[in-house]
Amino acid sequence: MIQFDQPALIPADPDANASDLLADRVRATPDRPLFAVPDRDGWRDVTAVEFERQVIALAKGFVAAGIQPGEKVGFIARTTYDWTLVDFALFYAGAIMVPVYETSSPSQISWILSDSGAIAVVVESTDHAERLDEVRSDLPLVRDVWAMHSGALDALVAGGTHITDEEIERRRHLAKASDVATLIYTSGSTGRPKGCVLVHSNFVELARNSAKSLHEVVETPGASTLLFITTAHVFARFISLLNVHAGVKTGHQPDTKQLLPALGSFRPTFLLAVPRVFEKVYNSAEQKAEAGGKGKIFRAAADAAIEHSQRLQEGKPIPLLLKIKFALFDKLVYSKLRDAMGGNIVYAVSGSAPLGTRLGHFFRSLGVVILEGYGLTETTAPATVNLATKSKIGTVGPVLPGVGIRLADDGEIQVRGINVFREYWQNPEATTEAFDGEWFKTGDIGAFDSDGFLAITGRKKEIIVTAGGKNVAPAALEDPIRANPIVGQVVVVGDHKPFIAALVTLDTEMLPTWLSNNGLPADMPLTEAAENDKVRAEVQGAIDRANTRVSRAESIRKFTILPTEWTEASGHLTPKMSIKRNVITSDFADAIEDIYAVPVNTTNVSLP
Repeated sequence: MIQFDQPALIPADPDANASDLLADRVRATPDRPLFAVPDRDGWRDVTAVEFERQVIALAKGFVAAGIQPGEKVGFIARTTYDWTLVDFALFYAGAIMVPVYETSSPSQISWILSDSGAIAVVVESTDHAERLDEVRSDLPLVRDVWAMHSGALDALVAGGTHITDEEIERRRHLAKASDVATLIYTSGSTGRPKGCVLVHSNFVELARNSAKSLHEVVETPGASTLLFITTAHVFARFISLLNVHAGVKTGHQPDTKQLLPALGSFRPTFLLAVPRVFEKVYNSAEQKAEAGGKGKIFRAAADAAIEHSQRLQEGKPIPLLLKIKFALFDKLVYSKLRDAMGGNIVYAVSGSAPLGTRLGHFFRSLGVVILEGYGLTETTAPATVNLATKSKIGTVGPVLPGVGIRLADDGEIQVRGINVFREYWQNPEATTEAFDGEWFKTGDIGAFDSDGFLAITGRKKEIIVTAGGKNVAPAALEDPIRANPIVGQVVVVGDHKPFIAALVTLDTEMLPTWLSNNGLPADMPLTEAAENDKVRAEVQGAIDRANTRVSRAESIRKFTILPTEWTEASGHLTPKMSIKRNVITSDFADAIEDIYAVPVNTTNVSLP
């Protein structure tokens, strides 16, 4: 059994809770800008001491409204400044937040609030309030609903002026390291969401140790980031708390369609993103170049960037011709992409799904080092992460301080340490099943290299076993195919079947530009595009390239393009845009059966 343990860099404090991350920051640098909020065409800084003043005022409002220490409050909102304000106000009031994805359906809202035992809910918008109203009768424990769009936060602040600072300070200190900090429900890709009990030490100790490991990213003067991933997800939630601890200035942009303008005005030094964001940046730039007649130049620049980065990682010399190409393309291509992302980004932390090595090398040559990491809700987000001084593209990095990882005999990744959750809320059976002693069984399959860098190779429950007995990890095929500009999502199938096949959907955002660039009507209906020969040839090319990474027995032999989209609203994606494989294979069972209706003996034959 392979095992790597990294001792904590910071001694654990059994009395510390998440509110101390802010209180300590205020004592250390009260006048440092901790946030920036939109202000006309720019941004207005909010200092640490000003943020804490607002937190205390809102905490007083929660106390005056009857919130007791240890009670749970649901929260449905987008990623904005107010999200973190409410988060810390509840910490200061001694309460426990239960975040709900702002895209959640009424039935999902009902389940999370009822299962958690929430007694109040904060909602941001009219839409959130309406969805909550649909199931309000099923939530007898919910006493209060505070609607931010109706001025509820200001009303809470106004109603709490008689609560003393001493009472808030008393409540702030009630929770200890081992007490519940939050309940975060899993995204439900394999069934009903389970509530992960994360305690205060999970956030405090992980933030303190991660800040030391990532000090080049978060503790450098002027460090800043723009959050756009939903803060209801543990990934962005942890980073927001880490930023407070480290003194990183944080801005928010909930509308990803406005991300590039926001990056241009905010000019962050690092980003937090999922691989799909980097794919979109690359694909959009490529298609824009194609539309301007500069597609060949862009692709040549990309190839030079990737080769340059690969040689650097492998310690190989850079040939003179490549140096000249790289310098030329830096002026023509790379600099423009850097400017589009604000011009100051040095690092990007990527998680939630695997990032292809090609993209990793491409962005590194742009001057953006993507630090890919690995973790789950149950590990408070990161368990491993590539470091500024210790990074390998194609891996998710070494183990973080205070964390241990071992690989079981079947390759399953198991985690213990300061980041591992306590239990699933009111679900002892699931908790027992998830642990082997102190080790949390992630269900993911991985491998370590000789330097202790972890690579994710698949998910245990998703391994496909063909009729011929071949074990196939779908992600190894799906991830490179999904990187194609016109591919929206892809699901590899073939369990107990004679060969591997794939269901593919098209990316409706990228498709019109691609169609136009390829001499086709930009407004071609999705049903027609799914059958179009040029579209199918493009998807076939992406599949052919993915097949070069695996053996013939593992390669995709047939595919079908579905004339539909998989979205969260359709029930096929989770809020973090992961595929719900079991739902998809059930809903599209007929399409899968059609693939196997006619045997295939040759490679890469698509459906007629």
